[in-house]
Amino acid sequence: MDGTDDDAIRAATGRRLEQAMGTFGTLALASMEERLPWFRRMPADQRSWIGLVAQAGIAAFVEWFKNAEATQPAIAGEVFGTAPRELLRSIKLKHTIDIIRVIIDVVEDRLDELAAPGGEHQLREAILRYTRDVAFGAAQVYAQAAETRAAWDARLEALVVNAVLRGEVDDGMHSWAAALGWTAKPVSVVAGYTSLEEEPEVTIDQMQLAARRARVDVLAGVQGRRVIVIIGGAEDPMEAARPIAAKCGPGPVVVGPVVPDLYGSSISAQAALAGLRAAAGWPDAPRPVSAADLLPERALDGDESARRHLVEQVYEPMCNAGAPLLDTLTTYLEQGSSLEATARLMFVHPNTVRYRLRRVTELTGLSPTDGRHAFTLRLALVLGRFAERRAGT
Repeated sequence: MDGTDDDAIRAATGRRLEQAMGTFGTLALASMEERLPWFRRMPADQRSWIGLVAQAGIAAFVEWFKNAEATQPAIAGEVFGTAPRELLRSIKLKHTIDIIRVIIDVVEDRLDELAAPGGEHQLREAILRYTRDVAFGAAQVYAQAAETRAAWDARLEALVVNAVLRGEVDDGMHSWAAALGWTAKPVSVVAGYTSLEEEPEVTIDQMQLAARRARVDVLAGVQGRRVIVIIGGAEDPMEAARPIAAKCGPGPVVVGPVVPDLYGSSISAQAALAGLRAAAGWPDAPRPVSAADLLPERALDGDESARRHLVEQVYEPMCNAGAPLLDTLTTYLEQGSSLEATARLMFVHPNTVRYRLRRVTELTGLSPTDGRHAFTLRLALVLGRFAERRAGT
């Protein structure tokens, strides 16, 4: 068969396709109703839009076939441009593939009737080429929509993180978080540094992947070299922060205190950032480290909340327990943590000193026999006395 015959058969097939084009959409919709349960559950207006998409796809195929497939069909614009963008939210990519498959089956069932004599193979090959391009076009449309959505989500996520850092946690910010699917409780905030070798977006993507593996929710943002991660739904925030810390750059990673929900997240964020600034004072701090473990460094660095905590939660409970307890702790620390020296100076038995030190631990959660805790207790004593001086007591 020469080229002239091929052209004649193609022209004849094209005329048949044009004549049958009006019934294709109806047949395709009827087949979708029969074969696709999700399609039957859709509202009438959305089914109508799908019918228009199918008609547009068929019309574009007929036109393309008539032109001897001379050009690459503009699938995304001609076919998917017919429907409103909102339809993408209702129809998943898998559903789009189902629609394409149904339309192919409808056309192939009538292939012998549609093709001119001798043009069956020609039409079948054209259908395969065109439907392949439709599938690729659909994937491109959904990929572009996903990129747009991802970019919007990233901006919204950055707004939430910035609002938390500024202490502007209101109903508006909760609406932004809800748009990102955030419902997790309780909440804690992690602060660290980004890697100089990676783009911030890559760092955040890796943290989100690590969080999904740890089965917690995260919202993350980068400010300069700092990376802020809000963790939600973690039973043990320190444990949940470990895989996130592994994705941070060199330097400390500080975990703020647990708060009930996103409304209290600014408290956790402020503590984490204060700890991040003060962590230079404890070079051997674990990674991640709790902001509470950095209370002495934070207090020395000027963090008022840390100073208040040491006075109210450490110094005052010892004061309320009586002067002997406070005097014993002071003497013990000044005598290089020696039980015997403390007992001699206070004219008490060493067991009395041990008992009073145990009471200090019970009241404050800090053991005077631990070097790190002793440092915290000593600083609490100093700050407490300063507070008494200011109060005039």
